[in-house]
Amino acid sequence: MVDTRAVADWHPATKLVHGGAERSQFGELSEALYLTQSYVYPNAEAAEARFTGADPGYVYSRYANPTVRMFEERMALLEGADDARATASGMAAVTVALMALLRAGDHIVSARALFGGCLYIVEDFLPRFGVTSTLVDGRNLDEWRAAVRPNTKAFFLESPTNPTLELVDIAAVATIAHEAGAKLVVDNVFATPLQQHPIQLGADVVAYSATKHIDGQGRCLGGVVLGDAAFIQAAHAILKNTGPSMSPFNAWVLLKGLETLPLRVERQTQNAAILADAIGAHPAVTRVLYPGRKDHPQFDLAQRQMSGASTMIAFEVKGGRAEAFRVENALRLISISNNLGDAKSIITHPPTTTHQRLTPEARARLGIGEGMLRLSVGLEDARDLVADMTRALDTLL
Repeated sequence: MVDTRAVADWHPATKLVHGGAERSQFGELSEALYLTQSYVYPNAEAAEARFTGADPGYVYSRYANPTVRMFEERMALLEGADDARATASGMAAVTVALMALLRAGDHIVSARALFGGCLYIVEDFLPRFGVTSTLVDGRNLDEWRAAVRPNTKAFFLESPTNPTLELVDIAAVATIAHEAGAKLVVDNVFATPLQQHPIQLGADVVAYSATKHIDGQGRCLGGVVLGDAAFIQAAHAILKNTGPSMSPFNAWVLLKGLETLPLRVERQTQNAAILADAIGAHPAVTRVLYPGRKDHPQFDLAQRQMSGASTMIAFEVKGGRAEAFRVENALRLISISNNLGDAKSIITHPPTTTHQRLTPEARARLGIGEGMLRLSVGLEDARDLVADMTRALDTLL
């Protein structure tokens, strides 16, 4: 059995291998996969105690499951949160996080630079239940302050943003939120739990699409929300009664993904820095956005807020949609897909995929031009990635 008495002193890589592990009577080395819907009680009185909460044991895998619980505890240990709840997908995590904090008559302030699905939740879904919203330029602290209303209960942002890799000053926005009596929710998927620590910066709730870096090998969907005990209680009630729970099998896959997360993210970030420089030097590229480059508009904030520069790159090619498509179609090693954080390098054209639901005017306000491409850098040899990208960009010359 792992000695968990020293768990608080463990470094992140150790937490990601051993955190939350519970062995059965068989003493298995790898975490056990509990593929069960329900649980057997020794007697009727025990069943009653489980359902009333007098006995904290397991009742039904929609409520909780031993494998899922190990994933939740490992994530909470890594993030420095009181607790975590796993969800069926990243969008389920965002939805649960916001619905746990908001009710009819409340108001949310959100950065406008969000993943398309998140914008849908803020602008279309929540208003159906009487929650109003205001979108702001997340980089402008004055806009956050000006958007506050007496009924503002939540702030929501992602940083770095999808797909333009803008940064939001999490600590400053957290201060504004708390002065207004609101909670700050941060979607931390681009930064990963290793390269940015929102709770340490003042955030109240952190959400992840575990589908991305946490799995990191294109195998399954998952999400997770983290926060204090009061938030977790509210989130658990939503999950338990509406059902977007994580499957035990996916939790087991994600536990295995966490074990190698530091190795993968470190290598991917190294590759991304090399590739960003190669892309930035190409004559067919008008701009490259990467938080680790000194020409990033918020490089100083990146140095202050992040411990790594991200595995993601955004860049714009001369021309527009046709030229961006030409680059994508000329690639032989890098795959065209809308996922990210994978061991395989992936490229996508946000205006026609992840952000296609936005109007051209809205995309222009966010800096998403028709020639923009988003690149998730994988584990391939950086020399091969540079060669593939250079050859594809050369088709525009």
